Amino acid sequence: MSLGRGIVTILLVSLVALLLPSIDAGRAASARKVAKARLKPSPAPTKCEMPKFRIVVDVGHTPDSYGALSARNDPEFGFNFRLARLVTAKLKSEGFTATRLLVTDGKARPSLFKRVGAANDGRADLLLSIHHDSVPDKLLETWEFDGAKSYFSDRFSGHSLFVSERNPHFASSLKLARMIGRQLKEQGLHYASQYTLPVMGRYRRQLLDKDVGVYRYDGLIVLSRTRSAAVLLEAGSIINRDEEMEMNSSERQDMIAGAVAAGVGEFCKMR
Repeated sequence: MSLGRGIVTILLVSLVALLLPSIDAGRAASARKVAKARLKPSPAPTKCEMPKFRIVVDVGHTPDSYGALSARNDPEFGFNFRLARLVTAKLKSEGFTATRLLVTDGKARPSLFKRVGAANDGRADLLLSIHHDSVPDKLLETWEFDGAKSYFSDRFSGHSLFVSERNPHFASSLKLARMIGRQLKEQGLHYASQYTLPVMGRYRRQLLDKDVGVYRYDGLIVLSRTRSAAVLLEAGSIINRDEEMEMNSSERQDMIAGAVAAGVGEFCKMR
């Protein structure tokens, strides 16, 4: 190596040595900023003021896509509408005056996006979707009702609550579902435990709360794509012949509506 090139090399090494501390300091500062951003807590949920708390009570299914048929051939949509209307009235009477009933039309899948769009556009704070349960077709038995061949399954009964982990407010949704579930349990009602069984096939779900019957169901559009907390209630089995009659009674409907309103009230107080 020549003397000139050696001097140049020494100068370059010295320059790098001088720059390294500032480079390392810059990287350290950047790392601290990233760490600080990651540690920054998410905003606390806004306080729930009952008259301003926007609740959407969604009537499951539509007149065109009416859901399951009961053991006596009545469409699920009718059961859903009657109970959802009662839940809406009960919530309003308890002070949630901004509650509104949501009824959509059309075929199944397009109607799901309609109800999600309505809830999101209306900046809902909470969506409650009201349904009634059946069983997979392979579990159905036949009988004759009112001169017509009908289907039933008396094997299972009870209500169930569903939430989605894909919902941006999953923790709040789960909390509310548990509160409603506890209120239903206090009324002496039991939840449908069959969703954990292999016989349910593709309808089998993960049980998140074995005490009050809250299940995870990520595939439900009304739960996963709503930008507010969202809970779906299967209020009872209408394919079970005895429970269908109970679900048609004003006593059971009032009991469920009261339990839902009490659960929402508790949820609101804890926000």
